Amino acid sequence: QVKLEESGGGSVQAGGSLIVSCTDPTASITTDKPRYLAWFRQAPGKEREGVAGIYIGTYAASYSDSVKGRFSISQEDRKLRVYLEMNSLKAEDSAMYYCAAGSVTRQGFRLGDFRAEDFDFWGHGTQVTVSS
Repeated sequence: QVKLEESGGGSVQAGGSLIVSCTDPTASITTDKPRYLAWFRQAPGKEREGVAGIYIGTYAASYSDSVKGRFSISQEDRKLRVYLEMNSLKAEDSAMYYCAAGSVTRQGFRLGDFRAEDFDFWGHGTQVTVSS
């Protein structure tokens, strides 16, 4: 079973940067890996939204319009570890950030659609707070 663990959250001033990471601490070369991984976030009173996703083992990445050009998702080679570099942070970026992974293949699938039903595994989240 894939178990995802997020880390790196914290408080930062608006305009600053922060990097959060997601990993499966049990992952190894022999571990079954998902096809893709994404970061979602949810702020109080708001719906959960996908912000960035990446296909495992590729450079293909997708971003929501709200973070495009500011956030960058990357994968560490040979590990199920994904980073989300957040730059030019805004107060509206404050949220609990969740790592999610899945292996769904279906006609019309697009990682950038960030459909929750396409993700089978979820971490418990790491809080990011941006002060304006």
